[in-house]
Amino acid sequence: MMVPIYDYKYRNLVIFLLLLLPIADAFAQSPWKLNTEKDGIRVFSRTVPDSKVKALKIECVLKTTLSQLVTLLLDVNETDQWVYHTKTCVLVRKVSPSDIYYYAEVSLPWPMENRDFVVHIRVFQNPQTKIVTIDAPSVSDIVPVKKGIVRISHSKGFWKIIPLDQNLVKVEYSLQVDPGGIIPAWMVNTFAAQGPLQSFRNMKGQLTHPKYRNATLPFIVNW
Repeated sequence: MMVPIYDYKYRNLVIFLLLLLPIADAFAQSPWKLNTEKDGIRVFSRTVPDSKVKALKIECVLKTTLSQLVTLLLDVNETDQWVYHTKTCVLVRKVSPSDIYYYAEVSLPWPMENRDFVVHIRVFQNPQTKIVTIDAPSVSDIVPVKKGIVRISHSKGFWKIIPLDQNLVKVEYSLQVDPGGIIPAWMVNTFAAQGPLQSFRNMKGQLTHPKYRNATLPFIVNW
């Protein structure tokens, strides 16, 4: 059976574009730069096109299991106990045990207005590698905008949790956010420098609580 020449051309074009995509993405994204490393927590940043706010990436190794850490991350009503400057955090909608929406308000020093946002969390696990990924972008039209609080409309959070052994995981968390409104550069820099370190230090302590230390999840295989 003869195959038309244009089929070969189309196939070759598709292959070329698929090979080009990772290269194009590499040029679009600047490399991560290590900002600080303390207490086993590494904080990176990189510039984002068309944004004055840099993206952040945090890496660390935690003595915990996949189920314990995912349980903590899904327990949004306790988020204000460990996430830097979180004033309040509440569950808005539960689609399934691994798919939820939550609302959070972040407190800023006067005279800055507080920020708030709604995030959609979805948890996935690769059945072969057991690596857990959590997609956590901001969404709109779930909670009405509140007077006196600036709504964050653009935020992308992503977790990658890699099991190292039965009670040890490597965590990679990246965040790209536009805080909206008018906010001075020193405020952004303060949150970028202090926020990740403080939050992950708090996370380590939070994981020692009995409700997380003994947690198991039916949709997560630990090892």
